[in-house]
Amino acid sequence: MDKRGKWYTVQTLSGKEMKAKDSLERRVLTENKEMNDFVHEVLVPTEKVVEVRQGRKTTLNRKFYPGYIFMHLDLTDDAGKIREDVWHFVKATNGIINFLGGECPVALQDSEIEHIKLQLQAASEEKAVKPKIQFSIGEVVKIKDGPFENFEGAIVVIDLDRGKIQVSVTIFGRETPVEVECWQVERVEKEPNT
Repeated sequence: MDKRGKWYTVQTLSGKEMKAKDSLERRVLTENKEMNDFVHEVLVPTEKVVEVRQGRKTTLNRKFYPGYIFMHLDLTDDAGKIREDVWHFVKATNGIINFLGGECPVALQDSEIEHIKLQLQAASEEKAVKPKIQFSIGEVVKIKDGPFENFEGAIVVIDLDRGKIQVSVTIFGRETPVEVECWQVERVEKEPNT
């Protein structure tokens, strides 16, 4: 672990995590080069996922912690007081709302930032892109593509690594598990009780 500074969690506008990171890094390089001594690293932990939109597969980056970024900063002086210049510099960056802890920012423990870095490392080492699965076991879905198109059933197994879902459908009066890709199903909208 680097002995300079500590890691802090900073709240950002939702969906603007990367813009906040880029804006802060750009400001350090162009507006206030002295901040380079205080702002050491900015992390936005993400992983690549596949999502099907309008029948097309697209790969996108999914954030592990939406609405938050992590900063390695020298935010306090030797006496433990907040450095007002660093505090205001970070807070004045576009997209940044506040430090976690507000006026008294709470530093992450070493074990917490190590866990986050291990998540990032595991995500970067995975060869296959994970599908974005937004279903849960027991949920009723309708198969919208393939040989079992228009069959409805409950999800019995979700395989995140392979991007497959096992759905229990009724074929010839018997419950039969059918394996499909996650993009081949859609939620069954519940009809309002009348």
